[in-house]
Parts: sequence; C-alpha cells; structure tokens
Amino acid sequence: MTLYPLKTPLIRPGDDLAEVMVKVLEREKLRLEDGDVIVIAESVVATSQGRLQKLDQVNPSDEARRMAKKYDLDPRIVEVILQEADEVYGGVKKVLLTQKDGWFVANAGVDSSNAPDGYVVLLPKEPHKAAERIRKDVEKKAGKKIGIIIGDSRAIPLKRGVIGVALAAAGIEPVEDVRGRRDLFGRKLQVTFRAIADDLVSAAQLLMGEADEQSPMVLIRGAPIEFTEEPQQEMNLSPEECMYMNVFQRRLAP
Repeated sequence: MTLYPLKTPLIRPGDDLAEVMVKVLEREKLRLEDGDVIVIAESVVATSQGRLQKLDQVNPSDEARRMAKKYDLDPRIVEVILQEADEVYGGVKKVLLTQKDGWFVANAGVDSSNAPDGYVVLLPKEPHKAAERIRKDVEKKAGKKIGIIIGDSRAIPLKRGVIGVALAAAGIEPVEDVRGRRDLFGRKLQVTFRAIADDLVSAAQLLMGEADEQSPMVLIRGAPIEFTEEPQQEMNLSPEECMYMNVFQRRLAP
C-alpha cells in the first residue's frame, strides 16, 4: 500500500473539491487508477460548504457563559457548541464531551484550528452525500473507479492523543465483517468487525498532520479494501450496541 500526500491551495467557501483534487494530481504527475482511495480532511469539506461561523456574530447565552467559565472556554465558542451538539455530557478544561450525529466528539466538532482568524469551522453538512458527490465528480473527470473517505481526528476513552476516523465513505465497504473466520488456533471469531475506513484515515493522517502541513488530501493506492456502489455495513452503532454507552446508561439509570 502506497500513500501520497496532496498539498492543496488554501480551500475557500464555494471551492469545487473535485476540481481542486484533479488539478493537484496533475501538478504532482499522479494519474488516478481504478481502486485508488482518496482521504479528505473534514475541515476542507466543511470550509468548501461555507460551514464557518464568525465569532463576533455570536451572542453567548447565560448557559454558554456558565459553562465557559467552568471549562475555561470562549463563551462564544461554547454557544456555537451548544447550537451544534445533539447532547452535551460535561467536560474537562478546554473541551466539552458531546454527541453529534451519533458520534462522541469533542466540542461537537467546532474547531478553531485551520479556521480563518475570528472564525470557527463546523463539521461538514451531510458528509455521506458530500463524499458521494465528490466521488462521482472525480470519477467523471478521471474515468476511473475510486473511493472517497472524509476523515477526522478523534479522542478515544482513556487514551492520550487523537486517531483518525472516517466520517463518511463512498464507493467502498467501510467496515469488514470477519465474524466466522478462524483465528490462528482455529477458533471462529464471534463479534469482530474491522473498521477499514478508519484505519485508512489513521494512515493518511500520518501525512496530513494536524498543523500547517496544508496536505488535506491523501491518495492511497493498493489498499486491501472492497469497492462497492452499495456498502452493506454501517459505520455507526446504536447506543444499545455500543459497549461504552450501554454500560454507562445502565450505571446512570435510577
């Protein structure tokens, strides 16, 4: 498997990411091949959609001010988080633990890094539709069958640092069901699913970085992945299926 970081111009609202991608590939003298996968950072997808919030236009509520004081945050950013989050569970200094679109995520995905001065960038709108649209546009331009993954970085419980996760994928099977396969000792696997799309995002983020690398796209060639127009596996779990949520909900129940 080979990975190629793609350094792009600064992405602005309204930019056509498929067009940007094709031009960068031409500049780097990289020709797309059938079976290639391109990972795109969620921040540039969101920026291209205009998902930016100017902070001086935000009027913090009393609740936002209270939480900002408790967790040492900008009250305006807390107000945006409250508007974006489906649930807010609490937090630690500088971070609120929230749920957004079925995911645990810090600050509802509201991020001041890689955003223009005075702005925060929000999560992309309808990321699965965005990934599918980019895939079809690139395939039309390049004449090749490819996969697109929109990736983000997330913290996981009791683990320092962030890892890559896939917000959305198009053209590929994002999760591999390996139940029934046998391990080294011949025992059948009972519950194992492999989060293939997440693994590819983590690999890509080694090249993307988290700071000023300006490489928000990575071409992955030779990935051991199934290509499909209609993925069979969902990336999200219901709270009842999730071991974390299931345990915590039982403990918090009266």
